[in-house]
Amino acid sequence: MKGKVAMIISVGCTAFILSMVMFTQFKTVEKTDITAIETMRETELRAELANWKQKYEEIEEKIDERNEKIVEYKSELESGADQSNVLENEIKEAEGYLGYTDLKGEGIIVTLQDNENKSIDYSDLLTLVNELNSAGAEAISINDERIVSRSEITLINNTFIFVNDKKIAGPYVVKAIGDKKYLESALTIKGGYIDLLENEEKTVTYSVDDNIIVIAYDKRPSLKYAREYSESKE
Repeated sequence: MKGKVAMIISVGCTAFILSMVMFTQFKTVEKTDITAIETMRETELRAELANWKQKYEEIEEKIDERNEKIVEYKSELESGADQSNVLENEIKEAEGYLGYTDLKGEGIIVTLQDNENKSIDYSDLLTLVNELNSAGAEAISINDERIVSRSEITLINNTFIFVNDKKIAGPYVVKAIGDKKYLESALTIKGGYIDLLENEEKTVTYSVDDNIIVIAYDKRPSLKYAREYSESKE
């Protein structure tokens, strides 16, 4: 009975995590710069539309793959298969999404640094992280500090930038794992992130890579005041 409960919880957690990932990817539509698209040349617009079409097709493929996996887990549950192996695999995948394991894959590296006239502000980093998340990034780090749901990018004394309560200094190297074409397109679209920084005379460079490594978040949360609660029912 406990094994079945663990499997049901595992499937539920998987579905929740995947729904959050898909929701983040779908939000890119809402954040598309319509004004910029209207001013694009016809060839650029055709290319952009092709990119979006491919993106939605890949999202549909991911949904289908996840649905198949859920069906597979249910089948294994009903057949009495080794549930511990299935649960272990799900835990590893969940830890990857939550930032607790090192990850490697294709993506983009964006470097921001101060110049003689302009300095990089913490808001530049915060905006970049939001743009990458909206473009479907699966893992992000700033100067090898993993960005997770608990992360904060803050400015202390109007001077020092802190990420995950750690002081960082330029150059700021932001790594993101995800579809490198989508990530690049999201940042380089006319009127997009890189255009805005260059118009402000700030120094920003980027490169795409097939083997980007984003290291794990090194602070696992612990429960100090909360404890498990169960209400007995007669």
